Amino acid sequence: MTEKIELDLSELRAVTAYAVACAEPALPIFEQARPGDRRPHDAIESARAFAQGAKRSKAIRDGAWAAQRAYQETRDAGQAAASEAARAAVAAAGAAFLHPLAKATQVWHILGPAGHAAYAFELAGLTVQHPAADPVVVRVLSRYPAAPGGRGRAGEWVRELDALLRKG
Repeated sequence: MTEKIELDLSELRAVTAYAVACAEPALPIFEQARPGDRRPHDAIESARAFAQGAKRSKAIRDGAWAAQRAYQETRDAGQAAASEAARAAVAAAGAAFLHPLAKATQVWHILGPAGHAAYAFELAGLTVQHPAADPVVVRVLSRYPAAPGGRGRAGEWVRELDALLRKG
């Protein structure tokens, strides 16, 4: 049986706020490729609402699924930077569903938005941005095992950020 991690609602909201702060700067990359497509934006907004005190609702999952379809469409169209920006939005919505299980894969709920956004910036030829992590986010992250291997370049960004945040 997997060990449980203590995680309260205020911590979950802090993690989600950090996820939103990481994913949101990549939105213009998506919007430049897909003007008028608000799916990633809407996913981020639903996550932001939860971070600011709204209930965790089906709207967050629906927004994530819609942003996932935007990711797939941009990926299939060869719009790699826009695709990663959409994935950052999907991951930001997913942060609201971080599970209190001591599994390395759960680190993706915390740092996945940063990893995908960083990769989107890199693909777009822009300077990578990582917002500062709130001490609450770092404390939550430290309860989980280190980020797992794999998941390509976004995974490399996640592991790099994970190591930096754990180091303090």
